[in-house]
Amino acid sequence: MAGAMSFPCFLIPSLVFAGLVPQSAVAQDLQTNTAKLERILNANILPFWYPGCLDREDGGYKLNHDPQGKWLGPAPKALVTQARTVWFFSRLAASPYGKPAYVDAARHGFEFLRDRMWDQKNGGLYWLVDSPGTKALDPDKHLYGQAFALYALSEYYAASRDSEALQLAHRLFELVDLHAHDAVYGGYHESFSRDWTPIDDDKPSQIGTPNNTKSMNTHLHLMEAVARYYEVSREPLVRERLRELIMILSNAVLRKQVGACTDQHHRNWLPLLGPEKSIVSYGHNIENIWLLMQATGSASVSDGPLLDLYVTLFGYALDYGYDREQGGFFYTGGFGTPAGDRRKSWWVQAEGLVSALRMYRRTGDPIYRTVFEQTLDWIVKHQVDWKHGEWFSWIGTDGRPSGMKADPWKGPYHDGRAVLECLRLLAEK
Repeated sequence: MAGAMSFPCFLIPSLVFAGLVPQSAVAQDLQTNTAKLERILNANILPFWYPGCLDREDGGYKLNHDPQGKWLGPAPKALVTQARTVWFFSRLAASPYGKPAYVDAARHGFEFLRDRMWDQKNGGLYWLVDSPGTKALDPDKHLYGQAFALYALSEYYAASRDSEALQLAHRLFELVDLHAHDAVYGGYHESFSRDWTPIDDDKPSQIGTPNNTKSMNTHLHLMEAVARYYEVSREPLVRERLRELIMILSNAVLRKQVGACTDQHHRNWLPLLGPEKSIVSYGHNIENIWLLMQATGSASVSDGPLLDLYVTLFGYALDYGYDREQGGFFYTGGFGTPAGDRRKSWWVQAEGLVSALRMYRRTGDPIYRTVFEQTLDWIVKHQVDWKHGEWFSWIGTDGRPSGMKADPWKGPYHDGRAVLECLRLLAEK
């Protein structure tokens, strides 16, 4: 468990959890933040991505922008960010801020996934293709990429009701379940060659983890994708797999004596530990909280028994990975020690924002509101690039921004998702 905190004690049952404070009071208490979030969405995120990221010449999306937001020309297209951008425009289209043009923008990306990135011979999607999608530069099938493709197809179907997208999602889920599901230990094998032959060596995979391991990161986003896919498919097997993933993300990846999650694990879920492995990603830990809330809701499973887990994971991040002076979360740190990497990443701030608001609405504990508002204040003042658009990838310990505005890992997914999710939560009565 996490050590003693200077924040108010998390173990005292909150008034909301005890049923004494109505959720409407909690929601009303936060309305002043809506304007800040709408400004970020309408004046910073949307003008950067739409319509500028639509690649009208090669198809798909332009995701190759320098730190000032200048497009650097045609570049290879990665499955992860192409799929995430389909997801973003689909979710945006279905939101109160949606327009028919955003459905068209999502369809533009869906057609690239379907026509250029889908492996017509073996099924599944390539990890990396050239700019026009005429050549697979990395045809292997890492499950991290397949997860985001499933997520994108499900969200696009929800926004468009395009039956072809749902059919492709069905096909993809069947392939993943056939080739990757581990019926012995639960969860999924992650690394596969083009023809779905398992890659079972200890060399680094496309996401940097050994090919023969199971990662929290992949399973976290697979849970997110399967939850959304279940919502649009309602298939019993999908719900069964979703419940299994909930068990993994709430138990197998958790180091209970530490109070935080590890990323890399053997096939039987024993963790890989050591100087370079016993590292806590504060962003993934706090992201896990709200994605578990979302997944249990999708599966119609009560997450009441998980509240203590949520409190523990968030408490650990506050103990060791939170900037108490300026707000916002640091990047990583060792077990039970202050953050070693004190840079601030755009995606970590985005996940911290959603998780803090979710926890405040769930418990009514004012510390979560404080963290939400401090993190939002940090984002507005430092992470958002009000001059050139979008969020800075990194803010260093010296306060200087760095990193690309768009690349194979950075698109409108984390910050766009966070802002839309927080606005949805604040609008709830």
